[in-house]
Amino acid sequence: MDSFHEPRRVTESVRLEDLTADVLAREAEYRAKGIPLSGRVLHVCHYLPITATLQASSRPGILSPPATPPQQSTDIPPSPTEPAPPASVPAIDVTPKSKWSLSARHGHAAMISGIRSLSATHEQLIIGWTGDIESPNANSAGEKIKIPSGSLSDEDKAALEEEISTYSGEEDDTKSRTTYVPLWLDDKVAHGHYDGYCKQTLWPLFHYLLWQDVSPNSLSASFSADEHWAPYEQANAAFARRIMDVYRPGDMIWVHDYHLLLVPKLLRLMLPDVCVGLFVHTPWPSSEVFRCLPRRKEILDGMLGANLVCFQTYSYSRHFTSSCVRVCGYEVAARGIDVQGHVTSVIHTPVGVDAERIAHDLTRPGIQPKLQALLKLYAGKKIIIGRDKLDVVKGVVQKLRAFSKFLHDYPEWIGHVVLIQVTSPALTDSPKLERQVSELVSSINGEFGSLDFIPVHHYHQTIKKDEFYALLCAADLGVITPLRDGMNTTSMEFVIAQGKTKKSPLVLSEFMGISSEMTEALQINPWNLGDVAAAMHRGLLMSQAEKETRHAKLHDVITTHTSQTWAMTLIKHLLSIVDAQGVARQTPVLPTPHMLERYAVAKKRLFLLDYDGTLAPIVKTPSMAVPSADTLTALTALAADPRNLVYIISGRDGAFLEQHLGHIKGLGMSAEHGGFMREPGVKAWTNFTESLDMSWMAEVLEVFKYYTERTTGSHIEIKKSSITWHYRATDPEWGQFQCRQCQDLLENNVAHKRPIEVLVGKKNLEVRPIAINKGEIVKRILYLNPDAEFVFCAGDDKTDEDMFRSLQFPDAIGAGASALTMDPPLSISLLAEDKARAHPRVTLQLAAADIFTTAVGHPSKRTLAKWHVTSPLEVVAELLTLGGASEGAKL
Repeated sequence: MDSFHEPRRVTESVRLEDLTADVLAREAEYRAKGIPLSGRVLHVCHYLPITATLQASSRPGILSPPATPPQQSTDIPPSPTEPAPPASVPAIDVTPKSKWSLSARHGHAAMISGIRSLSATHEQLIIGWTGDIESPNANSAGEKIKIPSGSLSDEDKAALEEEISTYSGEEDDTKSRTTYVPLWLDDKVAHGHYDGYCKQTLWPLFHYLLWQDVSPNSLSASFSADEHWAPYEQANAAFARRIMDVYRPGDMIWVHDYHLLLVPKLLRLMLPDVCVGLFVHTPWPSSEVFRCLPRRKEILDGMLGANLVCFQTYSYSRHFTSSCVRVCGYEVAARGIDVQGHVTSVIHTPVGVDAERIAHDLTRPGIQPKLQALLKLYAGKKIIIGRDKLDVVKGVVQKLRAFSKFLHDYPEWIGHVVLIQVTSPALTDSPKLERQVSELVSSINGEFGSLDFIPVHHYHQTIKKDEFYALLCAADLGVITPLRDGMNTTSMEFVIAQGKTKKSPLVLSEFMGISSEMTEALQINPWNLGDVAAAMHRGLLMSQAEKETRHAKLHDVITTHTSQTWAMTLIKHLLSIVDAQGVARQTPVLPTPHMLERYAVAKKRLFLLDYDGTLAPIVKTPSMAVPSADTLTALTALAADPRNLVYIISGRDGAFLEQHLGHIKGLGMSAEHGGFMREPGVKAWTNFTESLDMSWMAEVLEVFKYYTERTTGSHIEIKKSSITWHYRATDPEWGQFQCRQCQDLLENNVAHKRPIEVLVGKKNLEVRPIAINKGEIVKRILYLNPDAEFVFCAGDDKTDEDMFRSLQFPDAIGAGASALTMDPPLSISLLAEDKARAHPRVTLQLAAADIFTTAVGHPSKRTLAKWHVTSPLEVVAELLTLGGASEGAKL
């Protein structure tokens, strides 16, 4: 990326109708082109939004619930939000109507509402773990008893799957278009995955904490961040297999959150053509924090199996890109992160809330009585509210300290303002944090309170929806101060709730994923207590006109950037990577049996092979890329066959090729991307640059020297026909930034007035004459050998695309195609003694079907080659196979 600063963008209104129309139009366009689209979206979540309770089991040993006692009359009036019970209670039938009862699981409401909203246009499948199976019986603490999954019979599981297949949530308005697909996990794997690796390793890391700071086992001598890695792998593999069970060609898949980061790669291995996106709902830390993770490469490689990785904010996406570059050494291309030719796009799209449903919930009749009670209780006082999980990253401690400083710095507010702080229990209890919060509350109330005034009211409990909305409506100021957070729904709910009351302002941490969208909030650094205290003071004194102006802008953002527009935007982005030939055009695997057949019947064959990345793997030190014993064996066998012409066409200089391959008899070589050539059986090299103007090299050298001085670890390689600037040993991001700057300078100030071209390679920048490239050498070889009947050409990078391009004959494809013909290439006239003499057009004995251009790398890499293999080892294996079928090998 050329900028290290987050772009400031003007938040524009987004209309769901426009997004939907765009998506439907694009899908219709793709279907008209013959691209398979099933109309289904598979959403893969950690668990289903359903809680399953086993009412009766077919397996002995699992107790059924006791009979429900008859209902007693009571003097307590019914809740205003609940219907009144019937006047008389009929006799109760204690026989369960079903083995299972299902209810909505709380949490991730924004994500689930967004997913469900897509059912208006697409068939939806939500794939997830069943969660812990509950018994209707409770223990002494009032908690539902968990039933081990291993104790369930196949009949029980089948019954639950059938029950879930017909389930529609109480908030699901599109019942017929959403199907829930359960995944069964062994309890040990499930909890090792979620409670272990996810919550004790990944979650702290993504919130800038290390596992030893939060894990309950961190004092153990055997404690390791990899303690729960095995169940994490096993669970991800189980999810991938479950997806395979229901997948149909043309499905789009969205994998959600950090619980399933390995799934995209596992899917890619099983379904190379799959269209899969990954949305990370949590923050993503800087590369310096992420690189502490022992399994960092496995996590990144798993994620990069996706076509698209999406984050909440630009900064998270930039941190992820930096991690891929610094940890794995991958390159950032214009379209995304390049992993052996497979490019993963990286974008950011913040999640919203279901604004319509929240607005509807605010009309519940139970809210107004509670609101009036609050206003009466705190009459004459300003109300500041906060609701957070009691978690170390939610900033509750910092908020209380800031409130204390607020009362200290602005004593005129003492007796006139209260802070109502609700903390809901976190997934894992933290007695130390609970004690710290309680002590802070007591300290503030002791210092600033009196007999008739308590400044802080702290409620550590889960409150009902009516009470929560009443608090939001009553507030004069909302204060939300997470130290790190991906998405915070409370801030959005606060803005919507204030729409019909006070239009009160909001103090918001700048470390939240949604802060860049909510620019009209009073944004603060929660660690700067004085800053937070001043924002509280400013918010409480804000004029009504300013309140209304800020609220209107926030309300517009929240009601247009909703969970529904977020979900439709994800579909739009995933569709955008589908091109006219399908999802990231998959190059088919090299058909070895067919190639052997064509090889066997050909009277003359050509082998045109790149070296680095094709016959030998790419290494950090170029001099260490020596050919393996198998490579030498294969080349020797092929070159020994009189019907074969074998050429190594490399960017290396002639000395390197002579040193490692010069002893193979009958092997032809081309060095420096076609600048020099040594024919089979000849010791002398032919120089194609002798008749070219090479004075440009001095000018380019000065430019490269300038960037070498300013880029530690870079160096210049000067060849006879080209000059290359290498930055493989530099800081990866700085080296890439400098490369782009240097490329821009050369293209705009040198290349346009000289007969040269600038090529970006793998961690290098090369300048060479336009007339010299691998494609010209291939044309020369083919022109001088028109009787060849078989061609195998393999390469791995951009310079090899010149070879593949030179072997394309589009007019010779299809019925009625004529014989292949070829004009004399530029390299023929360069070496001709009589420059003016015309060279004839030749007719080739070759058929287009007998040209096997082969790219090395991922099947989705963009290439002109017709076939692919994944690694240099496979290229060598193919050559050994062909060498074994050669006459030289049989003699």
